Amino acid sequence: MLKDKYLNPFTDFGFKKLFGEEPHKEVLISFLNALLPEKHQIQDLQYTRTERLGLTLLDRRAIFDLSCVSPTGERFVVELQKAKHNFFKDRTVFYATFPIQEQAQRGDWDYKLSAVYTVGILDFLFEEDRDNDEVVHFIQLKNQNGEVFYDKLTFIYLTLPRFHKTLDELETAQDKWLYLFKHLQDLQEIPAIFNEGVFPQLFETAELACFNSVERDAYQESLKNYRDWKGVMETAIVEAEEKGLQRGLERGLEEGREEGLEQGREEGREEGREEGREEGARNKTVELARNLLDVLDNATIALKTGLSEQEIQQLRVGL
Repeated sequence: MLKDKYLNPFTDFGFKKLFGEEPHKEVLISFLNALLPEKHQIQDLQYTRTERLGLTLLDRRAIFDLSCVSPTGERFVVELQKAKHNFFKDRTVFYATFPIQEQAQRGDWDYKLSAVYTVGILDFLFEEDRDNDEVVHFIQLKNQNGEVFYDKLTFIYLTLPRFHKTLDELETAQDKWLYLFKHLQDLQEIPAIFNEGVFPQLFETAELACFNSVERDAYQESLKNYRDWKGVMETAIVEAEEKGLQRGLERGLEEGREEGLEQGREEGREEGREEGREEGARNKTVELARNLLDVLDNATIALKTGLSEQEIQQLRVGL
């Protein structure tokens, strides 16, 4: 029995239902125009059906290649991807090469290419970006001076875990789309701010009560697969953090011993050794607790580090 009112857009079924069907392309155009620069706002688009070497069944559901036309008549390509892969950056680069190669022409050709955009929608954080608060990332090929070398290949990553705006804080179309990706499956009614444009159509498409029995079964299976994947990912994160915590505590104790020895030469060997151990271990424990704030709750961090939940909350407030 389905308890939610609206589908989860991160499921394979939900993603394709909202964005992968021709009758809903106006919804997709609205979403992409909230991300793309003014010169490449989409006037019309077509789904391409090219079969590619190595394209898995998962990728056929999670990647859409879109042939787009700007208001000035310029044609360009957008590749829309939903993240569900350990090597997501590698995959986006790999698949971005296809719409580039497919522009090749027989006979004499000057190699002039249309722009290619890859839009990646992530419900996780890259490990190297955990200290980065930005939600929307634009990536282009640059030289050693930070100057754009080639402006026709752009990667746009949306990191949904970094988006924290409430309904009252939504200002732009981009804000609205980010909010829906993160909260659509939790809503029980259409917020007033979404009673305009293509959003009523999106909510109608996403309403589970309107699904037939085949669609409901397909969605349930897709939702189960998504939850299983999320469970595996979260378990892996916790295990990695626990290993990192243990290594950090060991390093902290060792540094504490070294600090204690140095201080002991000045104020007394025994007293300095003890203070060094405690201070070093304490500093490292606090540092590691800060690194866990984005992935664990206060109670779990307190259990793993020995700090109190009140101390953990103080660390959150101090961010």
